[in-house]
Amino acid sequence: MIAIINTGCANINSVRFAFERLNCPTQVINQPEQLAHFDRAVLPGVGHASVAMKRLIDGGWQSAITEYQKPLMGICLGMQLLCESTEEGHIDTLGLIPGKVSLLETGQLTSPHMGWNNLHVESAHALTQGLLASDQVYFVHSFAHSVNSATLVSGEYGERFSAIVAKDNFAGMQFHPERSAKVGARLLTNFIEWRI
Repeated sequence: MIAIINTGCANINSVRFAFERLNCPTQVINQPEQLAHFDRAVLPGVGHASVAMKRLIDGGWQSAITEYQKPLMGICLGMQLLCESTEEGHIDTLGLIPGKVSLLETGQLTSPHMGWNNLHVESAHALTQGLLASDQVYFVHSFAHSVNSATLVSGEYGERFSAIVAKDNFAGMQFHPERSAKVGARLLTNFIEWRI
């Protein structure tokens, strides 16, 4: 069973329903001490990074997440919170995945980056199994994680950015797999099957 961390700022129902469509049971958890009882977990998120990070700290989630030793995936803002820091609110984040989050330099393109876009596999990994160059996923974001050693998959919108990252048992997807149709379902299945 997958724990979905309830920080009060997440698209919890969409994520829960996406896993249910894959016949994977989930439970929304409200207390940090519950996390250790699950085989894997998801940190979903939408909204402003500084507000979300404050909720994690105030709710006692920071140590529970950083000490977790099983697969944990952040989605969208949840991914950004796993990184070292973010320009959105100029705060330190959980520091579990190397790299910093900064405002996406979109140039002449509309900001935020919203809609379907292609992915480019940078490094083979269990989380990227079956991903094709023609596959598209659904993004909604104004800030992005740098491309670095943790980058498994990149995207491009004005500049290259990390779309999927992983380090140790922690991973993140900048896009919304729960809203990315068959491609998103395949990537969520990869997470369900990920062994570390």
